[in-house]
Amino acid sequence: MIEINHLSMKFQHNRILDDINLTVAKGDVVAIIGSSGAGKSTLLRCLNRLEQPEHGELRINGQSFDLARLTRRELVRLRQQTAMVFQQFSLFQQKTALENVMEGLLVVKKYSRARAKEIALAQLRKVGMLARADYYPKQLSGGQQQRVGIARALAMAPQVLLLDEPTSALDPELVTEVLDVIKQAAQEGNTMLLVSHEMDFVRQVATRVLFLEQGKIIENGTEQQVFDNPVHERTKAFLARYNRRFEPEYVI
Repeated sequence: MIEINHLSMKFQHNRILDDINLTVAKGDVVAIIGSSGAGKSTLLRCLNRLEQPEHGELRINGQSFDLARLTRRELVRLRQQTAMVFQQFSLFQQKTALENVMEGLLVVKKYSRARAKEIALAQLRKVGMLARADYYPKQLSGGQQQRVGIARALAMAPQVLLLDEPTSALDPELVTEVLDVIKQAAQEGNTMLLVSHEMDFVRQVATRVLFLEQGKIIENGTEQQVFDNPVHERTKAFLARYNRRFEPEYVI
């Protein structure tokens, strides 16, 4: 069980997140949608403390984190519970795919090199990247780099996986291979918060959908509720163009 309580953030005079409260059950895949600038990516980055909010509490399986005031030890504990998949892959360019996946296991989890390598190889195999374990990021396509990024996140065995527009930097022909990996991770019961503009995919993988507008959750329901019967007028306007043309391009 994951709880987010009273999460707020502003930048200068702009309110980015406005009193976000959310409960996520184990195994939920919660998709966060909304217009550019609504605060979607900032929400994920605050949960992993890549951004520091004004205030807000995150509770993960009974552990409580004051996201505005974390000690170094608490930050390490938080990042042992969460893992992030970034828009731009964010791999270490001087490290191989295998070394990238091992890094968090060595630095954050404090595993032995042998144990870290064993886990990293297993995750690379799972995402179809074992044959390229010794390749450097510059030798990989964007889709391959993102699959390494997902393997890196899953290797940490996080309580919650945070995915920030994981396909936005990919050429269209590379999107499906990454969505396949995310779908597999969802089917394995991983708890996820997913920011995505791939509405067809959101409709098929999400157990819940949130619509964020000006830093507030204005819609919260099942995929069917939010897409087919939204309550808020802003949600209706945002989704109208997707609902008019909805014919799934990505089939599970």
